[in-house]
Amino acid sequence: MRKFSLLFILPTILLAQEKAVTPTVKQPGKYDTNKFSQMYDLLATPNMFRTAAGAPGPAYYQQQADYKIDVELDDKNAKLSGSETITYYNNSPDNLEYLWVQMDQNQAAKNSQSPLVENEKVEAVLPVNKFANEYLKEGLDRGFNIEYVKDAKGNPLSYTVNQTMMRINLVTPMKPGTSMTFSIKWWYNINNYQQDGGRSGYELFEKEGNRLYVIAQFYPRMAVYNDVEGWQNMQFWGGGEFALPFGNFDVSITVPADHVVDATGELTNRSEVFTPEQVKRYQLAQKSFDKPVVIVTQAEAEAAEKGFSDKKKTWKFSAKNVRDFGIATSRKFIYDAMAVQLSGKVVMAESLYPKEANPLWGETSTMMVAHTLKSYSSHTFDYPYPKAVSVSAEDQGMEYPMICWNFGRPDANGVTSEQIKNGMIGVVIHEVGHNFFPMIVNSDERQWTWMDEGLNSFMEFMAEQELGTNFPSRRGPAKNIVPYMSGDQKMLEPIMSNSESIIQFGNNAYGKPATGLNILRETIMGRELFDYAFKVYANRWKFKHPTPEDFFRTMEDASAVDLDWFFRGWFYSTDFVDIGINDVKQYYVTETPTVALKDAKVRKGRSGIDKGPFVYLIAGDNPELNPASKKPLQIDEVSTLSEYVNQKLTAEEKATLKNPKYFYEVEFNKPGGMPMPIIVQITYEDGTMDNYKYPAQIWRKSNETAKKVYATNKAIKQILIDPKLETADIDVTNNSWPKVETKSKFD
Repeated sequence: MRKFSLLFILPTILLAQEKAVTPTVKQPGKYDTNKFSQMYDLLATPNMFRTAAGAPGPAYYQQQADYKIDVELDDKNAKLSGSETITYYNNSPDNLEYLWVQMDQNQAAKNSQSPLVENEKVEAVLPVNKFANEYLKEGLDRGFNIEYVKDAKGNPLSYTVNQTMMRINLVTPMKPGTSMTFSIKWWYNINNYQQDGGRSGYELFEKEGNRLYVIAQFYPRMAVYNDVEGWQNMQFWGGGEFALPFGNFDVSITVPADHVVDATGELTNRSEVFTPEQVKRYQLAQKSFDKPVVIVTQAEAEAAEKGFSDKKKTWKFSAKNVRDFGIATSRKFIYDAMAVQLSGKVVMAESLYPKEANPLWGETSTMMVAHTLKSYSSHTFDYPYPKAVSVSAEDQGMEYPMICWNFGRPDANGVTSEQIKNGMIGVVIHEVGHNFFPMIVNSDERQWTWMDEGLNSFMEFMAEQELGTNFPSRRGPAKNIVPYMSGDQKMLEPIMSNSESIIQFGNNAYGKPATGLNILRETIMGRELFDYAFKVYANRWKFKHPTPEDFFRTMEDASAVDLDWFFRGWFYSTDFVDIGINDVKQYYVTETPTVALKDAKVRKGRSGIDKGPFVYLIAGDNPELNPASKKPLQIDEVSTLSEYVNQKLTAEEKATLKNPKYFYEVEFNKPGGMPMPIIVQITYEDGTMDNYKYPAQIWRKSNETAKKVYATNKAIKQILIDPKLETADIDVTNNSWPKVETKSKFD
């Protein structure tokens, strides 16, 4: 044997010498393209404002803007007039040479540039009203009309309007630790959002001539100034939403006397605007924890619809530590409310809706508000505000602190389909949930839509599933994002794209982040680790301004799970998941080597001498396989194994021995670029199953293939990857062995 080995090795040595004579050409160096590399190349450098752990740093600061606002609604002309006094606090370490104010209503002005940046095409079929709006009507100018900007002493302040931003030009810079008070007076024409578009405006009920108003972005609002980009300076083009500082609001809203109003904040003059009987009903609602109490009845709303009062009422609201303010007003409103018990306080869940929304809204809306507050609070922090309001506004779905507008109504006969009901439930949960993200965990929506819409869609999914009704959630389940992720790459962009650059907005900013978080929770991290880290993030950044880095770092920091590979692939690329079974080999055990094993590698001891005796595992497809060995393993029939067991092991060790009879080597491959855990379900010939899950790090040294060996006491009938569709695998045709023939659409 020794002589044969020398003869076998010698030609190999000579060949190596011959090759050494020929100079080798070295391959060029390469960048680190490993998908498990840390994200230092993508994340902002930690500093004193934001730590490497993802928490606010010792030098973290944020500005404050307080508002005193008076607005009046001209219902006959659909016009809103207002004046405001802003007190702005410079808590930064910087001297501010000017202040920037957001003028988002100017996106609807006649000279708006938003329509100019959108591509257009002729549509062959258009509804009559859309055709008229597009090609026949001139349209009103719906931008802000600024009447004055004054300082605290009433002197005019210099200002410059740049589309949807207004710069207040300061004579002397505003020093750190100081405040400044100034006032603005304005008016604008309110839009019919069903015809003109927009996130707020009015809905016209043509038969009776009434309007239902949902009013937002209605006042000039301070922009954010922070340590990340200084002044928020991106214009409002209509897609990316809003970034705003926190502050305190005192708002007086003057409307026709027959209107019912709700808004951000607590109503401070309830007895002046409601009847004594309605005040009593509200007091009952404050003690009703199981169902809503109707405060303004349908009969009262229907009577008000016919009045068109010429008198006025002023409703006064006060809100503390909020980033924005929204208003809903109409003479058509029915109003109900109930109390919600959270762990530390009682808050009010409320709804306003016209008779056209009943019976769906009376039965459903406020109950869903209450459910949302309980669900979200359990996963983050107790809802800190005194109330949350859901307003029926058809064709709308929009959120503001403590108040939101939601679509979904029965048909003309009061009949509600399951699709409409589920859609309405979903949008109520989603928009009420926005109170947490971004109204409290105050991310920059103008830059990163996913930080509020994606996180909130994930929270919505959990709240929907916690209803216990097998709710058909649209976003969250991994299988639902497959059509998007398997689409044309030219129509895809990473989640980490600016809001205005996203092509498929709903899939990119809502669906894919929600799915990714669900996969993290259920498949990669597990609920305990994920829920703890997510709650840490929410509590670290409530009433603050987090960035994507703060979220990514906190999720790792609080869980001790390295997620750079996941965030890099899922958020910064358009990689997709596709994991398959490339090959399965069955092996048989023998103690007699065949010619086919002459090149087998045998372990060497320290002395270099082969240590035997050996057991040989021979692939079942080997043509020289000893037929006698092609049968299930029986340890006692293999003398070397039998001797080892009997001579080397104690009785206690023998009692713990497994009894594998079959051996399989499974090679998995990864046609997709996105790493993901390999989830394997093995079904045996007797119908029993075993499940295995291998962490995504199994791909860390080879991005293409991975192998696992299964030693079992039962023959395998089927191997299946991702049996519950947990990983968003875009191609399941390669997920099984033996391969399952899938039916074509023709079949």
